[in-house]
Amino acid sequence: MTAATTRPLPFLTAVLLAACSGGPTTAPPPPSTTALRGGAQPWAPPPTRTVDVVDDYHGEKIADPYRWLENQDGADVKEWVGAQNRVTRAFLDAVPERAAIRERLRALWNFPRYSVPQRAGNQWLYSKNDGLQNQSVWYITADPATDGKVLLDPNKLSADGTVALANTVADEQGRQLAFATSARGSDWMEWHVLDLATGVQSDDKLEWSKFAGAAWTHDGKGFFYQRYPAPKEGQVYQAQNRIPQLCYHMVGKAQNEDRIVYERPDQPDWGFAPAVSEDGHFLVIGLSAGTDTRNRIAYVDLQQEPWTVQPLLMELDARHDFLGNDGDSFYFRTDKDSPKDRIVAVLRQQPAPANWRTVVPEGKDALRSALLVRDTIVCRYLSDAADRLLLYGTDGKAAGEIALPGLGTVGQLSGRRNHDDVFLQFVTFLQPPTTWHYDVQKKELKVFRQPKLDFDPAPFTVERVFPQSHDGTRLCLFLVHRKGLQLDGSHPTYLYGYGGFDIALSPTFNVPNLVWVERGGIFAMAILRGGGEYGQDWHKGGMLGNKQNVFDDFVACAEYLQRNGYTSSKKLAIGGASNGGLLVGASLTQHPELFGAAIPEVGVHDMLRYQRFTIGWAWAPEYGSADDATQFQWLRRYSPLHNIQAGRDYPPTMVMTGDHDDRVLPGHSFKFGATLQQQQGGSAPILLRIETDAGHGAGKPVQKQIDEAADRWAFLSRALAD
Repeated sequence: MTAATTRPLPFLTAVLLAACSGGPTTAPPPPSTTALRGGAQPWAPPPTRTVDVVDDYHGEKIADPYRWLENQDGADVKEWVGAQNRVTRAFLDAVPERAAIRERLRALWNFPRYSVPQRAGNQWLYSKNDGLQNQSVWYITADPATDGKVLLDPNKLSADGTVALANTVADEQGRQLAFATSARGSDWMEWHVLDLATGVQSDDKLEWSKFAGAAWTHDGKGFFYQRYPAPKEGQVYQAQNRIPQLCYHMVGKAQNEDRIVYERPDQPDWGFAPAVSEDGHFLVIGLSAGTDTRNRIAYVDLQQEPWTVQPLLMELDARHDFLGNDGDSFYFRTDKDSPKDRIVAVLRQQPAPANWRTVVPEGKDALRSALLVRDTIVCRYLSDAADRLLLYGTDGKAAGEIALPGLGTVGQLSGRRNHDDVFLQFVTFLQPPTTWHYDVQKKELKVFRQPKLDFDPAPFTVERVFPQSHDGTRLCLFLVHRKGLQLDGSHPTYLYGYGGFDIALSPTFNVPNLVWVERGGIFAMAILRGGGEYGQDWHKGGMLGNKQNVFDDFVACAEYLQRNGYTSSKKLAIGGASNGGLLVGASLTQHPELFGAAIPEVGVHDMLRYQRFTIGWAWAPEYGSADDATQFQWLRRYSPLHNIQAGRDYPPTMVMTGDHDDRVLPGHSFKFGATLQQQQGGSAPILLRIETDAGHGAGKPVQKQIDEAADRWAFLSRALAD
């Protein structure tokens, strides 16, 4: 059972504005032609015109000369994107190592990848990618241990692989599949229905859905989903996303006949995530407000007509994730009065916290998710950013542990209340996703599927160390490198981080990172405040007015690596995406002398305007908003775009984004990159790599992922050269 707590995705979002006021002015001359260390080809940025736009923030006047770059679909912006890409492409294609890097990436990527099997009535569904397919293919089978027949191949939906499956939900009988597609990396989803017996797709087509899955009623007549008002023409990737409706779609009907189950136009920021209990009796609705981790819970008794939404947990005082129910007793994972989470049973007729029964108490480690299988609760904890699986009964009694094979992460976990099977996928930094089967009755864990690829992990090792931040906070840092490393400061190092939105980083298998360490590099992953690795107190220590702690933690990790001889400033690159792109942008502008290169990807760089586009408003609970005078001061102090200093020496930087990112407006990266290019006081290049027909990252075709990784490592092979 998935939790009914979907929120606007924190892997941030923003979108374009219309063309801004103010006439063009003469652009300053571009910096002199320069070259990187290591003999790379000369580089000069394309010119970028400016406009006369000045905003007044609570009495402070702030210019925005590249405002016009927010209009991503404008003809002049497209021309500018083309010019930037041509310069970047010429630079990267001239790197001699790129061809070998790309070839190795293709070789390592070429191994079968499976999802965990999921029940669909008496059948099983799973996805598989043969290796280099742009999108994974979905299969159906009567026996999960045997190969099934092709059910849905998204590679046939577009010639270039840019149409992806964003969601799949089978009905209770295993007769129908609701599936959602997304195009060009957009968050917008379009729902369709497939007959699982015949493989025939119906005419059902549901548009303008985002940020929530679907949930079938047990009669198979239809499903619940969330939809937004259709955006105005020309604003599909730009307009703010507000005032959704929770709808019920009956199969075979037109979308305009869908039943509106719940809407709150008086609360335009509320979002609705539906889940139907496994007994089919209740619809449980997670009510979120942006990316605030706190939420509300309502429900519908589906046995009573007309369907009426009833309150259950409506105080916005904690996070509540629905796990399942025994009749009128509902199980939730919650952080109310327990910042590292606990599991409680809530009576539908007496939902006040005074009547809750604690089933699994708060522990020393953060409880990140839980799954009900039979009368067993499988609890996934993070212990210093690595997973543990502990078992409890619904009576609260401890029932042992599923011993995981190493320091790693449970990537997928599936099971049903009326079956004994638990399937889980486990990964480490050096071992690919392996599917395991656990029987809750027999308490047996066995390998179910173990992929093979052209990589020997034996010469490599993983370290977990614990630096201190500047205020004495204990941090966690993972290091992946060859064994026998000489601590002489000579090793190219890629330091990655995120630090936000209660999102937890833990060991993950990543083909590009393997190529990096094979070539002698160190991959370092920093666990920073703002994430969810150590519970809500850890998260709150890096949000709102505490956001600077995240950047200080990252810098402390960089200094640890240099102080202990892993690398040096000229050999240290930093990278991150989305909120991690903000992390890189802020660290770069605050401490350019500490780094040899920087790669911010799909980052939030204009902290004064992010809330004005698509789902950006939803991040205000995490960041604050420049519309508030006090919060403006927080944001102004670290906003990457507004802290670039003219004439300062910045290291080689490659700013990366997608031209149709409707989560984080590409204009963030456009304006940040253009400003860096014009203000650069040193000789290092500032490149913009703008992927076409791509969004924030989800559903990106494998071939685009390979090319992107090849460019990333090719850039760093030159930037960090002696």
